Amino acid sequence: MREQGLAEVFVELADTLVDEFDVIDFLHQVTIRCAEVLEVAAVGILLADQRGALQVAAASSEQTRILELLQLQTNQGPCPESFQTARAIAVPDIAAEAERWPRFSDEALAAGFQGSHALPMRLRSTVIGALNLFMRQTGRLPDETLRIGQALADVATIGLLQARSIRHHEVLAEQLQTALNSRVIIEQAKGVLAERYMLNMDEAFIRLRAGARGQNTRLSDLARGVVAGTVDV
Repeated sequence: MREQGLAEVFVELADTLVDEFDVIDFLHQVTIRCAEVLEVAAVGILLADQRGALQVAAASSEQTRILELLQLQTNQGPCPESFQTARAIAVPDIAAEAERWPRFSDEALAAGFQGSHALPMRLRSTVIGALNLFMRQTGRLPDETLRIGQALADVATIGLLQARSIRHHEVLAEQLQTALNSRVIIEQAKGVLAERYMLNMDEAFIRLRAGARGQNTRLSDLARGVVAGTVDV
């Protein structure tokens, strides 16, 4: 029933293309749904900020977020290369890239990932980031899976570029920067919840996201309240 699941994902992502949609929640949903539909272990998203520097925008797990941060810190790994070249980067065997990307290779293998693919998030000549797929086994993903993955990356890109308030590239950059700044306060709120309720970071984010949806508020707004101590999820 993969076709049915895929159709549901595209409808779900397209349904998000409305005014004032929550960018961070949207991107997190992209990572979760991509992992499910493409049958990969984890997914991460890097987006360019106003200066053109990549930042971690979303990840399907805390482990993946840390790997994405490592790629940024070292400028090593498939995701930065995919963004810089606007091409899909296949890494069928991460262990074989030890000389090329030593730190990324070591950390990815330690996390249990054996292979990876990075797909550019682009619309025509505009590249705004990259989508990173992680696998527990070595080998290339099937061409059909990669085509579907690129289509999902394209839909996510359109979801960002075609928000109705966007008219110019400068406005897009400002909106993406706001989303990336929101990521900082969300990470702080995750830490507060993790300590308060003795949760791991993934569980803390699930609770934060559920609270935002339950209260019909933005993740970043709820996160500010959690950090300030004015809101309890």
